[in-house]
Amino acid sequence: MEGVTEGRWECLPVTLSPGVLQTLRELGFPHMTPVQSATIPLFMNNKDVAAEAVTGSGKTLAFVIPILEILLRREEKLKKMQVGAIVITPTRELAVQIDEVLSHFTKHFPQFSQILLIGGRNPIEDIEKFKEHGGNIIIATPGRLEDLFRRKADGLDLASCVKSLDVLVLDEADRLLDMGFEASLNTILDFLPKQRRTGLFSATQTQEVENLVRAGLRNPVRISVKEKGVAASSTQKTPTRLENYYMICKADEKFNQLVHFLRRHKQEKHLVFFSTCACVEYYGKALESLVKNVKIMCIHGKMKHKRNKIFTEFRKLPSGILVCTDVMARGIDIPEVNWVLQYDPPSSASAFVHRCGRTARIGHLGSALVFLLPMEESYVNFLSINQKCPMQEMKPLKNVVDVLPKLKSLALADRAMFEKGMKAFVSCVQAYAKHECNLIFRIKDLDFASFARGFALLRMPKMPELKGKCFSDFVPVSIDTDSIPFKDKNREKQRQKLLEQQRKERQENEGKRKFIRNKAWSKQKAKKEKKKKITTKRRRDEGSDIEDEEMEELLNDTRLLKRLKKGKISEEEFEKRLLSSERKVKAVVDSESED
Repeated sequence: MEGVTEGRWECLPVTLSPGVLQTLRELGFPHMTPVQSATIPLFMNNKDVAAEAVTGSGKTLAFVIPILEILLRREEKLKKMQVGAIVITPTRELAVQIDEVLSHFTKHFPQFSQILLIGGRNPIEDIEKFKEHGGNIIIATPGRLEDLFRRKADGLDLASCVKSLDVLVLDEADRLLDMGFEASLNTILDFLPKQRRTGLFSATQTQEVENLVRAGLRNPVRISVKEKGVAASSTQKTPTRLENYYMICKADEKFNQLVHFLRRHKQEKHLVFFSTCACVEYYGKALESLVKNVKIMCIHGKMKHKRNKIFTEFRKLPSGILVCTDVMARGIDIPEVNWVLQYDPPSSASAFVHRCGRTARIGHLGSALVFLLPMEESYVNFLSINQKCPMQEMKPLKNVVDVLPKLKSLALADRAMFEKGMKAFVSCVQAYAKHECNLIFRIKDLDFASFARGFALLRMPKMPELKGKCFSDFVPVSIDTDSIPFKDKNREKQRQKLLEQQRKERQENEGKRKFIRNKAWSKQKAKKEKKKKITTKRRRDEGSDIEDEEMEELLNDTRLLKRLKKGKISEEEFEKRLLSSERKVKAVVDSESED
């Protein structure tokens, strides 16, 4: 894709309708990309297609155009409530983007209605909208679409509506499976007619995607579009116009480097990726205070109603910083992104490629930078082999201002910031422990003290990963962190009220038998039942015989049986004690109940 174009649209072996060609001219796309020139003729000639192409190669138009052309060529025109095409995509943001692209075309074809079905809003509203305006073309996320198939009682029989389906498209198929939508996809496929055209589009091919191809496509034509030029022989998975960098720095220097970099590139547009939602919340707030005169926005998967608004607003900005998780890593097309900054490496190598692909799209130039710890340097070689992703080193910036004391002061001034920092640290450590490349990202080798300093923590949190460890290199603040107030007066008032209530409860419970709250309810219940069982056995008549099976059950968890299992007493000795008097059995039971 060095030259990016593959000829004019008029050169296709199939003829495109005037309305489609007019829209392409309006959008400023006089030429096709390789994936478009390869896919469109096959799709329009009733072939199932499984297409793999590097991110930013124009896959959206490769299925939007065939959808319209196939529906235009239908012998029987679609009625309002009949669905002719469905596009399924993993995230709301990508669905919104595809809906926007499609709307440019459908304004020339008023006979087609389109509908966007995504989470974050009331499904009843979607049903009413579908019934009122129809939905010949549906763009949806899997969860919402599956939900609407089950809403017959609410007045929408979607299963009947899709009987007229001609085209199904699964966009970012590998991500659909990564995000756990396999069950939803299987449910949806069961509702759809078998006689249809299916297109599967992805930037990477995995075994799971291959399984989906076999299940959902009929004799598909496989298309794999690779980069041209120097890296063609190695099947490079990132655009050749992308300059990919990595920076090696310590955990407590990483945030200073990020802030310094952003201050030097204020007039540009950046995506900054973090590993967790909590990190986005914390560092996004920190960057707002530390990088002035720049529009900073945050987006992550736990946001419900704000996401679409933030995404749309950021796309329109000429410059700014979007702090985000991997919810923004796939298929999202944000105009003129100059830098993709990966503060935390992603949990999988394929996600690294998708993150980088948010820049250098459709022939534009772009740059990406990932921050790595010294112990993670071998990740560079791993990516070059595993993902065919060449990278060059960027040395740490000089004369960097230490902003961590400022970040500490923000936490001391507002409890909300302090709590965000603690949550971010805990979530980041837990994400690090689950990294797919655990031979490189080893939680055991992580310098927790340096890591905590990088978060500007006031004290170390209590968590299983830190249990039994000593942190001589980390100096906590001398004040009691419980005394840090919320800046928000209402939140602080509620906190004080809760603290007072807890103090009263402690006073009332003084001298009472303490109830162990840190044990699971199921374990407490099991312990009670075990005691009840033992008590029942003890109350048996002294003269009654204890049968062999009951004896084994009684002694199963006693010290005597444990000693036998450990080899501390012989089997003969054990058998002698089994045949001993009721007094000895009672002693064993008593010893167990005391334990």
